[in-house]
Amino acid sequence: MCLIAIAYQVNRDKPLVVAANRDEFYGRPTLPSHWWEEAPILAGRDLEKGGTWMELSKNGRFCALTNYREPGVEGKEKASRGHIVRSFLESEASAEVFLNNLDREKKRYPGFNVIAGTIEALWVYSSRSGSRPFRLPPGIHAISNAFLNTPWPKTVKIKQGMKESFGRKEEMFSMLQDRERAADEALPDTGVTIEWERLLSPIFIESPHYGTRCSTVLQVNSCRQAQWTERTFKSGKPFKEQSFTLDFY
Repeated sequence: MCLIAIAYQVNRDKPLVVAANRDEFYGRPTLPSHWWEEAPILAGRDLEKGGTWMELSKNGRFCALTNYREPGVEGKEKASRGHIVRSFLESEASAEVFLNNLDREKKRYPGFNVIAGTIEALWVYSSRSGSRPFRLPPGIHAISNAFLNTPWPKTVKIKQGMKESFGRKEEMFSMLQDRERAADEALPDTGVTIEWERLLSPIFIESPHYGTRCSTVLQVNSCRQAQWTERTFKSGKPFKEQSFTLDFY
């Protein structure tokens, strides 16, 4: 994903609510969310590298990843970040142990941020922060292509939107389709051109070749039942919707 909002242990009836957008080049081959044949995993799949960006398993494990934006840093010879997500769900290690092990192997990958765990305990790690993994505190959080809760215009906006739309699926999807660009004076300076800063500033991104490919809303209730809804887009236009419901074992 490239933008994730999480309401974690804010509401007793819905301890985990996630609203996220995946941004990618339109030409990169991708499968939408589905149950994987080789594992009890619900996720989309990047057909170029074989990994994914957000997953949920039948045993209640969750993981999501964003790239850390660092233009000019070469990553072609490194391992695919998408395999981190899959590796966590296939692992039996706790999120704390898994992410601490990942900290020792972070140089294998281009820069990334990852959120992993269960509704009882979510953990956060950024390979560029210089800090160890830490447990996510209860609250509403957002992460894009910088560190957790970095106050970029779209992360500030999506946190407020999550607070206002909490648990109402259609309102969260409406929030995820906000195409308003930030004012130039509010743009972060991440090392890309001002034209790219403008293009990347909305919650929902669209351009001739790159933009938001899918929006996903995940809600997990106190009975450990999850509802996952994904809407996919082609060149910024709605294409397909899928919904999955599962009970964790």
